[in-house]
Amino acid sequence: MLNTIITSKTRVKLLLKFFFNPDNISYLRELAEEFGESTNGIRVELNKLTEAQLLKAEKKGRKVVYKANKSHTLFKDIRSMVMKTIGIDEVVNNILKRVGEPDLAFITGDYARGIDSGLIDLVIIGEVNVDKLKEYKETTESLIKRKIRILILDNKEYKKLERKFLEDGLLIIWKKQVKRKKKNCG
Repeated sequence: MLNTIITSKTRVKLLLKFFFNPDNISYLRELAEEFGESTNGIRVELNKLTEAQLLKAEKKGRKVVYKANKSHTLFKDIRSMVMKTIGIDEVVNNILKRVGEPDLAFITGDYARGIDSGLIDLVIIGEVNVDKLKEYKETTESLIKRKIRILILDNKEYKKLERKFLEDGLLIIWKKQVKRKKKNCG
């Protein structure tokens, strides 16, 4: 989707990197290595995105690090386009809402770091219908043209692994809503 609107492949990669997970920070050489492109081409696009104030640039020691500008008026719109391009909205809608009542679901691995590797690591905590999950997973994979690897944990198993997930990076995409009781006044 973004490739048809934005003709620069490097710019698309940068938008995916920084707007899929807005907590990502990166510097020029790291991006060049990750994308397999020259620093010159990436520098040009970083400058354009920084000039448009879609990215923020901060000097950290001898490096300049870049991150998404969450306060930009177009931030939510661009993030929504990125999410639709990657297909995370389909993952949430086609899988999680139809397979039970998971307590928590998050993306980990490459996608949590903003790297479109073609493999989405989805971790689901709670009870789900495994047969329905398999059916919706296959349908969603064909829709978004990416593979989905799913790990299902109960709360006890998740607590044992929580620190590792937090260290490796995660992007929460589903959290069970806790209903609060209203207090009677009077």
